Amino acid sequence: MEEQSLTQNMKKEEIQITDWQRILLGQAPFEFLLEVVVRTLIIYVVLVLAMRVLGKRMNAQLSVAELSVMIMLGGIVSVPMQVPNRGLLHGILVLSCMVGMYRGINWLAYRFRRVEQLTQGNLHIIVADGVLNLQAMHRVRLSRQQLFSYLRAAHMQQLGQVKRVYLEANGKFSIYPQEPPRPGLSLLPEKDPAIREAEPADHTVKVCQQCGHPEAADHKPWQCPHCGHQHWANGVCKL
Repeated sequence: MEEQSLTQNMKKEEIQITDWQRILLGQAPFEFLLEVVVRTLIIYVVLVLAMRVLGKRMNAQLSVAELSVMIMLGGIVSVPMQVPNRGLLHGILVLSCMVGMYRGINWLAYRFRRVEQLTQGNLHIIVADGVLNLQAMHRVRLSRQQLFSYLRAAHMQQLGQVKRVYLEANGKFSIYPQEPPRPGLSLLPEKDPAIREAEPADHTVKVCQQCGHPEAADHKPWQCPHCGHQHWANGVCKL
């Protein structure tokens, strides 16, 4: 608040583009630079200890609760390191409160399933037996192109190769292959027609172009029983 009031009370003629001392040091004396180094070292040691207390999960892919803690840690440690009229104990106290709150939430999540779902998220089945779960994709705001790019990165060429795709609580995909593969919807991009035309088609199976649901080629009426879509394509075998 004091720094904001000082900035707001500065007169127009006091702001000079060549005032390098104000630009580089602000209104703090030059000696405060050495104090910043000392403050930074102390906060760094405290932060390392806090990260050890928070656990190994903070070094892995983060859940929503863990990411929130990480963002708040950045805001907590910046003020004690850089603001001359703020003591270190205030920052260390706030940091300790954050660590305690995080550990308390983890304890509640361990004891109560509902708390775990609210703070850690939940698993979603995105693909089951080569068919897209469009409702789950809508809930997690996952587009087909995003999912297809992940599957292509896992060396999948068509949905018939996929038995299950789980979207884990931490946002990571777990992919389990179908053995043996079945004819399914192509995962290759439509912008590469040359490679799509080279795909071996199974003319005995039609697949819904929206969700990948398979039906016999002579199946009628041509409305997908899974998603209601009416556009079909030949199933694709593994290349």
